[in-house]
Amino acid sequence: MTDAPPTAPALDDLLADSPTNWGKWGPDDEVGALNYLGPEQVLAAAQLVTSGKVFTLQRLIGDPKGDPVWPGRTPAERTQILDESTWDSPDAPQYPGGLHYADDKINAFLQGSTQYDGLGHVWYGGKLWNGYDARTTIGGLEKASVEPIAQRGVVGRGVLLDMARFRGKETLDKGETFTHEDLLACAQAQGVEIRPRDVLVIRTNFLSLFFQQGEAFYEGFNEPGLVYSPELVRWFQDMEIPNLVTDTIANEVTIDPNNGVALVLHNALMRNLGVTLTEIADLEQLAADCAEDGKYEFLYVAAPLKVAKGSGAPVNPVAIK
Repeated sequence: MTDAPPTAPALDDLLADSPTNWGKWGPDDEVGALNYLGPEQVLAAAQLVTSGKVFTLQRLIGDPKGDPVWPGRTPAERTQILDESTWDSPDAPQYPGGLHYADDKINAFLQGSTQYDGLGHVWYGGKLWNGYDARTTIGGLEKASVEPIAQRGVVGRGVLLDMARFRGKETLDKGETFTHEDLLACAQAQGVEIRPRDVLVIRTNFLSLFFQQGEAFYEGFNEPGLVYSPELVRWFQDMEIPNLVTDTIANEVTIDPNNGVALVLHNALMRNLGVTLTEIADLEQLAADCAEDGKYEFLYVAAPLKVAKGSGAPVNPVAIK
């Protein structure tokens, strides 16, 4: 990963005046801005289904071409435990009727594939989302884990913002940035309106470079994405955005070119505003269909795995048009 310059400010200083939603939904809240998605939003989003087309947005775990993961994480490893060769042994399990079966397991980072972050996944200043003490993460997240998100699920109006197509590129470049104003311009060009409480789904197609380049993809690692500004954070708060979904590993430009700080928006949006982040989504089939029919809004449905104390969990989001 690109090293931050020694002059990079501390997040405590950079975000000292940044707005927060701490306490907005009470002192015990662990799902943050997902509270914006209630029955009214669910019913309105269901009205968007007109063709019955379904798009699953999870990337394949164990892809033969490799699994893109954050530097320092390793891809999932699947191990075959039982298969037909098991019954070549006289010690194989025996079942009435002669049943044979296959069994396998995986060893994986919970955030090593398409996944949801728990709101307590990142922090600064010793405090998580809603003011919870960072020491509640020791041994597993006692507060603001992914489990409360998984228990409630996420359903709402999704809007695809195809930044790669909007900028006339196959993929955005390493470290390329865009703002909320760029999102609005992209939406206007696509003929769709970003409305309050929308689930924002942003396509960069950057991970296509991983499948083309292999390990060389990680040289000078700096993903493209949204870049911090006080105005962008205020826009997210004013628009009451509940969920940001991207096709990159970490949702935002990795190292902010304006201040040298890593993953500023993880803190300004998730830790402070309670915006849930979803990463490594596969948006290619959805994006192609949206480009073809000109419809960039859809019913978005997701529920990550229910993992007790987990900082994140795999998910297979579904977009229905």
